[in-house]
Amino acid sequence: MVVIQVIGRSSRHHLPGLYVVTTQPFQQKYLCSNAPVKKFPPPGTDLPSLKRGTGGRSSFNGVVATVFGATGFLGRYLVNKLGKIGTQVIIPYRGESYDVLRLRMCGDLGQILFFPFHLSDEDSLYKVMKYSNVVINLIGRDFETRNFTFDDVHVEGAKTIARIAKDCGVQRFVHMSALNAAEKPKPVILKSGSQFLASKWAGEQAVRQEFPETTVFRPADMYGHEDRFLRYYSHFWRRNIRNLPLWKKGRETIKQPVFVSDVAEAIVNSIFDPDAVGKTFEAIGPRRYELGELVDWFHLLMKKDADWGYKRTDLRYDLIFQTRIFFTEKVIGKYPLLSWERVEREHVTDTPTRGVPSLEDLGITLTYMEDRVPFELRPFRALAYYDTELGEFEKPPAPPAPIM
Repeated sequence: MVVIQVIGRSSRHHLPGLYVVTTQPFQQKYLCSNAPVKKFPPPGTDLPSLKRGTGGRSSFNGVVATVFGATGFLGRYLVNKLGKIGTQVIIPYRGESYDVLRLRMCGDLGQILFFPFHLSDEDSLYKVMKYSNVVINLIGRDFETRNFTFDDVHVEGAKTIARIAKDCGVQRFVHMSALNAAEKPKPVILKSGSQFLASKWAGEQAVRQEFPETTVFRPADMYGHEDRFLRYYSHFWRRNIRNLPLWKKGRETIKQPVFVSDVAEAIVNSIFDPDAVGKTFEAIGPRRYELGELVDWFHLLMKKDADWGYKRTDLRYDLIFQTRIFFTEKVIGKYPLLSWERVEREHVTDTPTRGVPSLEDLGITLTYMEDRVPFELRPFRALAYYDTELGEFEKPPAPPAPIM
């Protein structure tokens, strides 16, 4: 095999553009297929020796983390915190690549990597975990679809991820469950109880079976920017005109919401805490509130008080709203804004398990709702065109008295 090599212009001839062309044997050793390939160090060996930098997004702290469910509510906060301390993050995604585009800004060039995957494709799962020493599973569904049931996502999918992570030699595995998860959840409205909570409990058992060292988090309702808690109660579809129906007016339901950033910070801390291996943490807020009084406070912050027309009613006697739930499930179906499963789950009282550690055991200073919720509900405020800096609004009311 020969190649053509251009040496340069000829010095004998003074004709412009004349070049001397020679041929020479091609060296087989320069073929790419024979070039030595520098492999990434396998997990658990000398990966920490590659640490570079003094910290921050332009550094590498020795952790390569695969985050499943990074496009979700909690995932966006978590990826940002991981990238902030120099973690290389691999983000498996399903669907449009534009859905994950903004997550690229969470780290420096080459630190945030994307890879398409499918939960039933084990080859794609292996590819996104084979270079990682940390895997975090945040995948979850609030409702079932024609393609994925609760068991498909919370049980079988989580079990498959844990099994492949174990085969890849992953050192730390973090799994996201849910507070109040139980084998047979206590029913409130539905006779069978919440299928979401039942599947979350079964998912915990399946993951523990495949990866016994798993660190499990059980979060309560999380609030924050673009959440599904504050925005759920502020949405017009959750109201019946200006009345808000709650089961028994929310007087028998106790909630302990937690700020999403606190949960994300706790997950990051658990990665570097050797005592967190194999433990279960319950992510709950610092105070407990009656659901009805909490929803009343939300509407006061949004300037939607009794003068505006707000009134809390009893869902048991609101046939119009019950019809709306049936209509939403049957007609919209695939992406329900409202369902009996969601209504059932929102009226389950948050019951922490005695002896189970909380976020404070991971060094987290919990955020109080009065310090964050007024800011989060500001876009949904009535008469939002008034300027608060002019003093035309009263000071935000205090939250309801916590329940001890």
